[in-house]
Parts: sequence; structure tokens; C-alpha cells
Amino acid sequence: MTVSGPGTPEPRPAAPGASSVEQLRKEGNELFKCGDYEGALTAYTQALGLGATPRDQAILHRNRAACHLKLEDYDKAETEASKAIEKDGGDVKALYRRSQALEKLGRLDQAVLDLQRCVSLEPKNKVFQEALRNIGGQIQEKVRYMSSTDAKVEQMFQILLDPQEKGTEKKQKASQNLVVLAREDAGAEKIFRSNGVQLLQRLLDTGEADLMLAALRTLVGICSEHQSRTVATLSVLGTRRVVSILGVENQAVSLAACHLLQVIFDALKEGVKKGFRGKEGAIIVDPARELKILISNLLELLTEVGVSGQGRDNALTLLIKTVPRKSLKDPNNSLTLWVIDQGLKKILEVGGSVQDPPGELMVTANSRMSASVLLSKLFDDLKCDAERENFHRLCENYIKSWFEGQGLAGKLRAIQTVSCLLQGPCEAGNRALELSGVMESVIALCASEQEEEQLVAVEALIHAAGKAKRASFITANGVSLLKDLYKRSEKDSIRIRALVGLCKLGSAGGTDFSMKQFAEGSTLKLAKQCRKWLCNDHIDAGTRRWAVEGLAYLTFDADVKEEFVEDEAALKALFQLSRSEERSVLFAVASALVNCTNSYDYEEPDPKMVELAKYAKQHVPEQHPKDKAGFVRARVKKLLAAGVVSAMTCMVKTESPVLTNSCRELLSRVFLALVDDVEDRGTVVAQGGGKALLPLALEGTDVGQTKAAQALAKLTITSNPEMTFPGERIYEVVRPLVSLLHLNCSGLQNFEALMALTNLAGISERLRQKILKEKAVPMIEGYMFEEHEMIRRAATECMCNLAMSKEVQDLFEAKGNDRLKLLVLYSGEDDELLRRAAAGGLAMLTSMRPSLCSRIPQVTTHWLEILQALLLSSNQELQHRGAVVALNMVEASKDIASSLMESEVLEILSVLAKGKESPVTRAAAACLAKAVEYGLIKPNQDGE
Repeated sequence: MTVSGPGTPEPRPAAPGASSVEQLRKEGNELFKCGDYEGALTAYTQALGLGATPRDQAILHRNRAACHLKLEDYDKAETEASKAIEKDGGDVKALYRRSQALEKLGRLDQAVLDLQRCVSLEPKNKVFQEALRNIGGQIQEKVRYMSSTDAKVEQMFQILLDPQEKGTEKKQKASQNLVVLAREDAGAEKIFRSNGVQLLQRLLDTGEADLMLAALRTLVGICSEHQSRTVATLSVLGTRRVVSILGVENQAVSLAACHLLQVIFDALKEGVKKGFRGKEGAIIVDPARELKILISNLLELLTEVGVSGQGRDNALTLLIKTVPRKSLKDPNNSLTLWVIDQGLKKILEVGGSVQDPPGELMVTANSRMSASVLLSKLFDDLKCDAERENFHRLCENYIKSWFEGQGLAGKLRAIQTVSCLLQGPCEAGNRALELSGVMESVIALCASEQEEEQLVAVEALIHAAGKAKRASFITANGVSLLKDLYKRSEKDSIRIRALVGLCKLGSAGGTDFSMKQFAEGSTLKLAKQCRKWLCNDHIDAGTRRWAVEGLAYLTFDADVKEEFVEDEAALKALFQLSRSEERSVLFAVASALVNCTNSYDYEEPDPKMVELAKYAKQHVPEQHPKDKAGFVRARVKKLLAAGVVSAMTCMVKTESPVLTNSCRELLSRVFLALVDDVEDRGTVVAQGGGKALLPLALEGTDVGQTKAAQALAKLTITSNPEMTFPGERIYEVVRPLVSLLHLNCSGLQNFEALMALTNLAGISERLRQKILKEKAVPMIEGYMFEEHEMIRRAATECMCNLAMSKEVQDLFEAKGNDRLKLLVLYSGEDDELLRRAAAGGLAMLTSMRPSLCSRIPQVTTHWLEILQALLLSSNQELQHRGAVVALNMVEASKDIASSLMESEVLEILSVLAKGKESPVTRAAAACLAKAVEYGLIKPNQDGE
């Protein structure tokens, strides 16, 4: 009896509508056998909608359960199997499938009941007996583990709460053991049931950093992916209490609290996403309500006096990760709207704060940028003009409330808030700039004698300079002011910002060589001064960041790029600054590197269109001579020698919200430029580039993910993937590579992805299974029909390696498909590399599935001449693959062997068998020996 796949019902009289139900069920069964579980699900669902009999409904539900098991959706598998059992209580297959789902869900006690029922219904079934033994062993192991941990948990808490044990090694070991125990679900459950949350609360109340860290990390284990324990934990500790830990001075404790809150958010959101069933509602309060309470407390924390700057940053990070929709395809943005109504003013208050003033909110160098990122994400999450208008109105009212009637201090805060908006949702920033008196105040304050006032005004001027509506006004009025500040100010902090403003205005032409804003040589002088400040260790990191900002604009100029990459000290200072606590520098560093490597999108203009534009007296962008490919390659090599990969790897690892999706895209572009030359890929891998590319390929903008995935493909093609992506990391590479197979990617990206997947598919069965799970096979098959010969060949090679998997062999063996025919025909193509790939796949498939041998003569009338051409090929590899196919066909059946021996193949094999000892001669001799065994031919007098 088969219990792992959809069952076939026994024959019975047809009922009204049964033919359609039966037909769809059979279609679903065929799709299931071919590995198309989604298609099978659709067929079974359609059958259920046709008024199936109760008996048929039971079968269809249990078949749907089998599909969900294969798709690893165990909740749905349990639901479907339960529906089948409701229809037919004695359905042994449904009972078995439900037990499999329950086992995967960790509900062993329920799984064993289903298995016991299966054994009682079919006492002699060895599959059921073995499954029952296995699950019984698991239950015993769990009981042993739980009983042994009882005493351990109690002992750990006794040591941790004993005042006599303060600071001892014993106490440290107990805290480590508690954290480790909580990482396993069984251990977390044991701690939770042993009054653990109340005891952990006592650890938090001690105020000792080590004990608080141990408590927070243990709570992470308790709450992780467990909604009921999470809600219970919040009810014991109090939401306000958990959030308040974010604000403590100790950075490690604040970060641990941030991690715990992220885990809590994930657990609550999972509940919101899945919705409620009645039985859950009795135990768990509404997670959506809990979610809002948690977010409300985070918003309150933003403006509380006494909260550490690090804690404020962590609260902003959590809001960035939690509030906006993960995907714009999700129609529900109600949480964003609620946060804007409840907390926009609080976020703007952080964005408008000045670092470390007396009596103000404590902020870090990154707080304002984090606030800008959050505002930008909230604005991007809005769906219509009415929602955006409300956002603008709230921002403008807040700025007016400070600008009007609050004196100079109020104006400074208002201008600082405008700067925050210009760095985030610039549309809102532009609107704020147009408020009466704002721009005039910025210009006026630039001339102030107070450094703090000048800093605020100059920064606002710089941020405004990049916005189209204000650029002409600032170019006309601001350049002379900035030049004056740069020449006359005695303070480096003012001069460096004024210089950045000039850099920004001077780079308005971008990479267009013909659009020069300043006189010849001015940009080189500005860049030289920026590099000088960048290398000055006596200037604080926050000020040196502005030097990088200046270079990010000036490096549009190819002369500046060339000088910059020659300056080793400046490059090292840049990379060192990217690793510092000053996280807001990341975007500027990434921008400068994109410019130096020319990894922005650039298309060569059509010469005919250029001529037409010139004739019409239209402006034609010109590329700088030093931006040609040879210069770019030389710059890349200098960056690699200076350690750019190590610096970028550190940038990717940062947890700061300043590492926005736009910033990730820039880093992906640079990585792709760094691996363009095959010779440089070893250096990139050695410095950790492969590891850094994985998160870039899985998160960020669509363009950024695609660029990172293409860089991964290039590395996977030319290096040993097991060395480049050691351990479990190699399996993470598959999904980005498969994403490059989509039709919206370029032909080069398709080709490189296929080549990389071919390499991976040849390594192990587990990797092949991962490729299959990512649903790559249909796309690879599609590219086997591609007109471009290199893409067609790469797809065939990839399929050849995947053919080592049982599931792919099943696809070739399934009735009514042309997969085998395609391989046979490709084995006779002119392209030798394509022939080699197809013949290799054919040799492997006929070895693994002898039944395919009898189908080869049926797929095309040219099969014999194709096989003969392979055997007569001057290429040893092709000849060997042809000989293996011939041997497999001969061994498969006497009839096929007979048709081969009656053709010219006999003579060809006889000649090959007499050749010099090689795999080809051995295969040919084996063919002839088998033919002799069948009695189709006789050996000659010499016994040959």
C-alpha cells in the first residue's frame, strides 16, 4: 500500500458529475507524480467545487494534504487531512498524513494517536509500525530531556538570584546555560512553565548589566515564534517595562532589549497575518491590539527626557522595521496611517533635535538620519493623494509652530526639521522650504557669528541645493555666500560644510563632461581640500563625514576619480570612517565608490540620434575620456589593493537603519563592478565578498538584488562554490541565482545564472533539491528553447546535472512530454558544446531510467543517425557518451539491441571495440558482448 502520495480510488459506478471530478482528480494525480504540487492542488480544488460525493471529497482532501506536505505547509496539511477524516473516519491514508503534519508541527502527542489508529486499522503495515516506533522514541527522548531540565532550571535561577554569588564564575556559567537552554523550544517551554518569566523579571529588576543581558536573551528564546508565550510574557512584564529597557545607558542591554522587541513584534505580526480561530481567541488576546500598544510605547519613548541616544535610535530602528508594509502589494497600510496620526510630531521632534544640547533630548550622530529614514518609509507607504496631503499638513503645522513666535531657538529647530525632511521624504521637505520666511531665514543665519546657528543653516542650504525647485535660487544666491563662508570662517566645521555645498552645486552636470558649473580645475581643488580634511585625524568623525559627502559629488568628475584612487591615505581614511560609529557616512561612501567604479547605469547613445540632436542644436551628454573601460578597470584594481572589499563587508553587516535599500543598491553595484574581471574574483572572495553579497541579494531594491545576484553568479561560475560559500551558506545562493532566470532579466544575467546553477547542481543532491524547491526547473526548460545558442547550451548543461535527481528523472519519464525528444535532437546539433551537454544528459537518464531507452526510437525517426554520428565523432567525449547511450539501450531490452545490431551501429561498435584501451572501447565491447548473450551476433573464430 502507498501512503506517501495521492491515492487512487477503487472503481465504482459513476455518479452525476463524477466524470468531471474523476478527470480532475486523475489530472491532479499526474501533476503530483511530475512534482507540480501547486498544479495538483489547483486540480483537486476544482474537483471539490464540482459537487463531489462524500467519498470523493475525502480522497480529494487527503490528496490536498499530501500536496501541502510536499510544499512543507504543515498547518494546511493538518487541516486538509482533518477534513478528509471528518468525511471518512476510517481513511487510513488521511490519518497517516495528519500524523506526519502533526509530527512536523511538534505536536507529538496528537501525532501518536493518529498512528495508533492507523496500526489498529492495518496491523501488518510496516510503514505505520516503523513510524509509530520512531515517534515513540522521540516522545521518550522529550520526556527524559524535560525531566532532566526541571532541576537544572531551578538550580540556575537559585544561583542567579543569590546575592552571595555576585560576579562569580558560577553565576556567569548559570546565565550562559539559561540562554542556551531557551534556544531550544522544549527548554524555552520548560523555563516558561517553571514560573520563568516572573523569575526573569526579578533579574531585570536587579539593574546589573550581566543579569539583565541574560534575562533579555532568555526571553528571546521564550518569545521566539510563539505567540501565546509572547502575549503571556508581555502581560507579566508589562509592555511599558519592556520598552523602557531600550532607554538605559548601557548599550549592550539596550541592543538586547531591541532584539527582544523585534522577536515580540514578529510573533505578534504572525498572529495578525494568520488571523484567529475560535480556540485561540479563548487564550490569546487580539495580537493587533498588542501590536499597537507596543508601537504606542515606542513612540512615547522617542520624546522622553532621560532616554539614552542609543535607546532612541533603537526605537527608531524598530519602528522602521515594523510599521511600513513589507510589500506594496499588501493593500493594508492602516498601521502606517495610525503611526502618522499618533506619532509624526514625535518623530519630527527627534529629527529636529540638535546633538547633545543642555536640557534637550539626548540624540546620537545617527538619530536625525534614522528619523529621516523612518519618515521616508512612512511617506512611501501612503497610497493616495489624500493620505500624502495629510502628511504634508502635519509636517507644515509642526514646522510653523516652531517657526512662528518661538524666537531664534524655534527658528533653528524648524530649519533643522526641514533638513530632516529633505534627507527623507524630499517632497515634504520641498513643501516646507516654500513656507513663508524659511528660505530667507536659512540665508540670513548662514551669516550668523554663532557656530551652532551657522551649522544648522549651512546644512539646510546643502540639503536644499539638491532639490530641483530650489537649485536655481541657491545657485544664484547661495554660491557667493558659501564661497565667503569657506574663505573667511576660522572654524573647520563651517568651512567643510560650505565646501560641500559648493561641491554639490559644482556637480550639477553629473557625469556629463560638457556640463561644467565651475572654472577649469576648480573641482580638482575642491576635491583636494576634501581629501585633506578626510585624512585629518584631529577632526571629529561627524565633521569628516562632510568631506566624504563632498567627494561623493565631486567624483562625478573623472579627473577627481583618478586623483582619488591614487591617494592611498585618503582611501584608507575613507574605509576607516565607513567602519566607525558615524553610520550616516555609509551612503556617501557608497556613492563615491559607485562613481569611481562607474557602476551607475550608462547606455552608449545611438550615433544616429547624436547626429540628429546636434543638427537640432540639442544638448548631447558627453563621456569623459578617463571614464573609458581601461581607466575604470585600473581604478577597480587600485580600490581592491586598498582593501575596498573588507570595508564594504563591514558596511553590509551594520544593523543601522541608515543602511537603506538605496544604500544597499549602491553597494551591490560596486560589488558587480569589482567582480567583472575574472582575475579580480579571487581577491573579492578572499576578503569576504561572497559572504557580504548574500544579504544584498536577498534584501533591498529590485535593481540592487538583481545586481548582487549577478555578482554571486559570476563568483559561482569561476570559483569553487564550496570554498566561496562555506557550510550552509552555499544553499542561500540558490534563490538569488534562480531570480535571475526571470524574463525581466537580461540575456547575460540569464546565461550567468544558468552557468552558476550548473556548477551548484553538480555538487550534491541536497543542492539539486534546493534548486528544485525554488521551482527553477520550468524556467530552465524554457531556456532550452532559447534562440541564443549560449543560453540554450547553458540551460541544457544545467538540466544534464539536475537529471541526477529522481524528481527530474520522473519528469522525463512522465507520459505526454517532449523533454526526451529535445535531448535526442540536441545530440545531433552542429554546436559541439550543446551536443556534449545533451548527449551527457541522455547517457545519464538512460543509465538511471532504462525505460527511457525504449522511448528513444519513438521520439524521432532520426534517432539512429544521431546515435551513429555520436559514435563516429572525432571528439572523445561525444564518442564516449554515444557509446554509453548505445550500451544502455542494448542492456534495456533485446528488441532495441536487435534494431541496433541490424544497422550500421554494429560495424561502428566493432571498429571502436578494437581501438586503444579507453572508456569508449570498453563500452563498445560491452555492447557487443550483450548482443552475443542475446544470440543476436556470434563471436568470430578469434573469440572477438
